[in-house]
Amino acid sequence: MGAIFTSPGRTVGAGVVLLIIILVLIGAVTGQWTKIDHAWATFAMRWLHVISGVLWIGLLWYLNFVQVPTMPSIPVENRSAISKFIAPNVLFYFRYGALATVITGLLLAWMQGYILNALMLQKGFVMIGIGMWMALIMAFNVWFIIWPNQQKILGLVPATDEQKAAAAKPALYASRFNTMFSIGMLYCMVAQQNMPV
Repeated sequence: MGAIFTSPGRTVGAGVVLLIIILVLIGAVTGQWTKIDHAWATFAMRWLHVISGVLWIGLLWYLNFVQVPTMPSIPVENRSAISKFIAPNVLFYFRYGALATVITGLLLAWMQGYILNALMLQKGFVMIGIGMWMALIMAFNVWFIIWPNQQKILGLVPATDEQKAAAAKPALYASRFNTMFSIGMLYCMVAQQNMPV
């Protein structure tokens, strides 16, 4: 049992296995085995979208409310542990969480037949459309502003001290912008199902 918890990958794998067991048990008890049809596939895509979004926004809030504000209070000689080991790992999951959230969200909208209506902000799809556009802007910031600047700051790409210092402000502002946007984006995503058509 202890081996399951030795890595995040094994833990997530165990979570998926547990989910399958739960689904099989519910199917056996109720006599209604889950069919792999469009409704089930849509539900599965929504679940993947939510899981990806929790990873992305969770790390966004961790960076903005925990890591970045705490860095100045960490003794200088200990900061390299964050910048060399923790931050690159966080940023890996952060950017791929953003990518997975966008891809699964677009696939979900396509599977449900409203992707163009939402992206064009047509009547009945304005709320989800605004949420989608906000998420796309946030993902753009992650990949094309935050990540390139963080690579310089963390020394993952060659950069002078001046370039590292210059990279700090755009990375911070884009991250804070995303934190601000995340509040409205999450509201729009959740509220859509309660909006009148």
